[in-house]
Amino acid sequence: MMDRFLQRFENVIAPFADSDDAEEARTRRVGYLDPLPRDANRFIWHFAKQAKWPLIGLLVTGGLTGGVEAVLYTGVGLIIDALSTSTPQTLLADHFWLLFGLAMLTLVGRSLVLFVASVLEEQVISPSFYNRVRWQAYRRLMEQPYTFFQNDFAGRIAQKVQQVGEATGDFIVTTLQTFWSFITFIILAVTILGALDWRMAAVLLVWSVGYVWIVKVLLPKIRIYGRATADARSVVSGRVVDSFTNILSVKLFDPSRKVDEFVRDGFAFYVDRVRQLTRALTSVRTAVAVLNGVMMTAIGVLSVVAWQAGTLSTGGVATALGLVLRLNQMSGWMMFNINGLVRNYGTIQDAVATVTVLPTLLDRPDAGDLQVPRGEIRFEDVVFHYGKGSGVIDRLSLTIRPGEKVGLVGRSGAGKTTLVNLLLRLYDLEGGRILIDGVDIADVTQASLRGEIGVVTQDTSLLHRSIRDNIAFGRPDAGEDEVILAAERANAEGFIPGLRDPAGRSGYDAHVGERGIKLSGGQRQRIAIARVLLKNAPILVLDEATSALDSEVEAAIQENLSAMMEGKTVIAIAHRLSTIAALDRLIVIDAGRIVEEGSHADLIQRHGLYAQLWARQSGGFLDSEAAE
Repeated sequence: MMDRFLQRFENVIAPFADSDDAEEARTRRVGYLDPLPRDANRFIWHFAKQAKWPLIGLLVTGGLTGGVEAVLYTGVGLIIDALSTSTPQTLLADHFWLLFGLAMLTLVGRSLVLFVASVLEEQVISPSFYNRVRWQAYRRLMEQPYTFFQNDFAGRIAQKVQQVGEATGDFIVTTLQTFWSFITFIILAVTILGALDWRMAAVLLVWSVGYVWIVKVLLPKIRIYGRATADARSVVSGRVVDSFTNILSVKLFDPSRKVDEFVRDGFAFYVDRVRQLTRALTSVRTAVAVLNGVMMTAIGVLSVVAWQAGTLSTGGVATALGLVLRLNQMSGWMMFNINGLVRNYGTIQDAVATVTVLPTLLDRPDAGDLQVPRGEIRFEDVVFHYGKGSGVIDRLSLTIRPGEKVGLVGRSGAGKTTLVNLLLRLYDLEGGRILIDGVDIADVTQASLRGEIGVVTQDTSLLHRSIRDNIAFGRPDAGEDEVILAAERANAEGFIPGLRDPAGRSGYDAHVGERGIKLSGGQRQRIAIARVLLKNAPILVLDEATSALDSEVEAAIQENLSAMMEGKTVIAIAHRLSTIAALDRLIVIDAGRIVEEGSHADLIQRHGLYAQLWARQSGGFLDSEAAE
């Protein structure tokens, strides 16, 4: 019953909202999400506004928690005075309402405040709000261009997403509940002590100034070291994930385990940063302990002196000592939380530098959806140098007719795959334009462009999901029969039924491991081909689509690939020239320029670069000298 009651509060904050209402409207209008604020304070405020009422509730309960604590210590002093002035027989009659009020405050008031605070923190805010921060950070990162992920560790980026959600949530919750409860307790403690003896209130005010000085002077170091520690933690995570992801290369090429030194250096750097942080923490804790010792001693002496002078009752002494003892306990605990606040702020600053980077490749505000009725592709004076002065693609022009099957040929590094990546708009052109059916690809959405192109890339890594999910990744609405048919046409049906993963899932339900590591290269390639067959896009890009297959399997798939190519515009890249020799036209690229084009027979007769590459092949595979 309690579970059902608490579940009602769990969706007060939607955990998967991409933005607030105003930003949602703008996103629908321009087609992409607003970037998150790059300043840490504005970043925190951006998310705090999205959970305004629950956070206000947390602020109120935080203040009430501190207030109840202070009142209860006052109540203890009143009870001691009541015991001093009454007999056991008359205590209840003389002080019934005092005792009843304190009992109700303890049993009902305090319990209710703590219950509401717990529901707000644990049910309303903790799971959903934290996840909303992570989700919005993830969504913005997914809008980054391909180059963004090429230039950083995947593990480091993932760590930032995890850290920024937890750090932002903890920072806000600690500020509104814990910190505000502490402030409320101090204000009431000063007020209560002032009513007992102004000198004790003065001591507490001086203590407050000293406490603020420690926070202001000593804690900035913790903020700096906290940010450095968070960054070092991300570096370690990235290095460890990189080693595990490339474990086969490590096993094959690093028998002396040099990679361990690389990872060890990352851990050593992290340990150094943590040691800097812990030295600063020890300094702060020592300063607080000394300050608290002076405060407790001074108020203890003043309360006893006042009692001796007859200006303070025994209950008053108990109230004063109870308050300062509780304040000593709370101040140490609060300094720990302030340390956490500072470290979380440093973590937010560190993560914000990654998750708020402005995307460099965006759809235009008026971008429409691409329609491909024919499939003509035109490259007009295309220039692309990866941001360098020259090289790669230089003023290349090429027209591929609707339904034409074209092969791109050239040495490694000639620009073949780069040309395909430009067609897919994984990079923006530095000059010229690319048109599909007369429409500039820069004028359409990236999603619609890639939706009209089926791709099998050189990198046939798969998602760590089921075989079914991987095949249907380009068409998630595909039925089971369509998935199986695509697998059969890709010659994958022979090995799929025998697959089994460690969780006991088998066949199409078996998970393939990170990047498809549980499958062989040929099996991964067949799954990738099945995915393209199922997508059935009007334009096909086959970048070394059968390079990992043996000749027998390739021959079995080739017939289905040929049938799939009917009526489609095809761009194929292969170093094994026999794979593409039968295509309508071969385009020979060298140093980013087209140097030859024509059919296989025509190019052989010209005795140019293509003929040289063909002559150097052995068994249909381009040797290493020709590939360079």
